[in-house]
Amino acid sequence: MTGLGAVMPIGNDFPTYWANLQAGVTGTRTIRSFDASNHEVRIAAEVIDFDPASVMEPKMARRMSRFIHLAMGAGKEAVADSGIDFAAMSQERRDRVGVVVNTGGGGIEQIIDGTHVHDQKGPRFVSPFAVPALSGSMAAAMLSMEWGLTGPVITQVAACATSVIAFQDALRLIQTGECDVVVTGGTEAPIWPMGVAALANMTALSKRNDEPESASRPFDLTRDGFVLGEGAGITVVESLEHARRRGATPIAEIIGGALTADAFHISAPEPTGRGQARSMTNALRQAGIAPDEVDYIVAHGTATPLNDVTETRAIKAAYGDHARKVAISSPKSMIGHLVGAAGIASALAAIGAIRDGVIPPTANLRTPDPECDLDYVPLTARKAKVETVAVDGFGFGGQNAVTIFRRVVD
Repeated sequence: MTGLGAVMPIGNDFPTYWANLQAGVTGTRTIRSFDASNHEVRIAAEVIDFDPASVMEPKMARRMSRFIHLAMGAGKEAVADSGIDFAAMSQERRDRVGVVVNTGGGGIEQIIDGTHVHDQKGPRFVSPFAVPALSGSMAAAMLSMEWGLTGPVITQVAACATSVIAFQDALRLIQTGECDVVVTGGTEAPIWPMGVAALANMTALSKRNDEPESASRPFDLTRDGFVLGEGAGITVVESLEHARRRGATPIAEIIGGALTADAFHISAPEPTGRGQARSMTNALRQAGIAPDEVDYIVAHGTATPLNDVTETRAIKAAYGDHARKVAISSPKSMIGHLVGAAGIASALAAIGAIRDGVIPPTANLRTPDPECDLDYVPLTARKAKVETVAVDGFGFGGQNAVTIFRRVVD
């Protein structure tokens, strides 16, 4: 990793996001993007004060969806932060630059808005840009077009595990020799009326409308569901040889990862945590490390009653005695659940911890659940030597992903 970019509910660039994450700042507020006054849930973690026209040509910005806008903002920051100059590359070198940007839903607002226009005005008034703007692959495609990157362009959809998987794809593209550089991350903009209503009716969301800043409470006994969030994160990932050849300083490296399935339920985790534990164990094996080499786990930590207990059981099963020694925390306590961008939000926390030796806290964890009895770094950030971090991501349908990051050692 040589470049980082973020557009998040607590910061529209990576330095702001990381500083606020360490400080325990929460981004949950009363929903601004639509009138939620008649909704059971009226809170979310929205990106605010972000102008798409600052990162895209204004006409194109009007034609594209919000998840694309957010990805372009994070992507431009990451590339600038890396110092890589795609414009100076030959076509042959740009043939070896890939883009892997994953999302859970894509531009779903295009379907809603387009259907409304169709029904109210008629078919000929539906925008011809609606289909590309709603396509989940368009964020990755737009980033590839921005710099003329002609290597593989990949988008995977795996619910809340989506952008944890992006790093595994990037690793494989580089390990197989297909790419030297991969622009990697995730993006999501899911805060729209039907989505909020559906998740509320599933009883997945917190209903603490009157106390939004403390609504997301991972691992807390009083948790009542997650807070829906939006955002994007992009990183520049390149082979160590390529980074050093151009004089870049790597921030961290990807050393392994794994995927498993629960094959259990459309939304609930398998209660023993077996599938999640296997993803953790397999990731450690792929990375070639022992459980006690992990200094920090960025938990999936959604603040739903089932997920937090299941993830705790899985960590105990996979890490054994080390489960009670390793630091664990959940960024979702501050930024909500970004669905397809949840994994990249966690990965950025992992990379920041490795770089700066600070583990961000689990905000709002004041009454620990007796069934969640590990070290969740409650309320306050912790200084620590952090060499290796595991990032968990578990999605609807039982899709489990874990990716492991490490400080680069000369």
